[in-house]
Amino acid sequence: MKRRAVVLDRDGTLIEEAGYLDQLDRIELYPYTIDALRMLNRGGFAVIVATNQSGVARGLFDESFVGEAHRHIDALLATGGARIDGWYHCPHHPKGIRDEYRQECSCRKPLPGLLQRAAADLDLDLPRSFAVGDRWHDVEAATAAGAQGILVRTGYGRMQEASRVPGVVPAARVENLIEAVSWILRQP
Repeated sequence: MKRRAVVLDRDGTLIEEAGYLDQLDRIELYPYTIDALRMLNRGGFAVIVATNQSGVARGLFDESFVGEAHRHIDALLATGGARIDGWYHCPHHPKGIRDEYRQECSCRKPLPGLLQRAAADLDLDLPRSFAVGDRWHDVEAATAAGAQGILVRTGYGRMQEASRVPGVVPAARVENLIEAVSWILRQP
């Protein structure tokens, strides 16, 4: 049977927004991140991170750093008994300076490629799943993949909420990740 999942944006949702994150010492979990993920883990959800990382295409850091950052976050989460089941990132940008990453792709949110790849890799049931993020493109990617999108007001969320995108309607708008998880756990 396919698993339900919660797909999280990274910067501004799972961790504090730090602009183009290029150093491990700039990674800060929100105070509730570990508890929120542990609740999802115990609730039987696959927990996935899907993140645009155009800093790779822009030449600000190497793609290997993205993996290093994710391993570092995994270690921080493990100290509190929480885990991420899959990490997915898009290193592309159509205006990138690195030729190999300068492209239009289906994995850059708001397109659903990262969610679809996670679903194929991990046997996820996207129509019974959720995606949480601080930008409208996170909600758009969720909708395009058939999942329910939730907008959090952390990171860029409050600013994004003030400038609505026509036709983009989140299933919920909440203050932060722990409120999103509470909302998700109350859904049938």
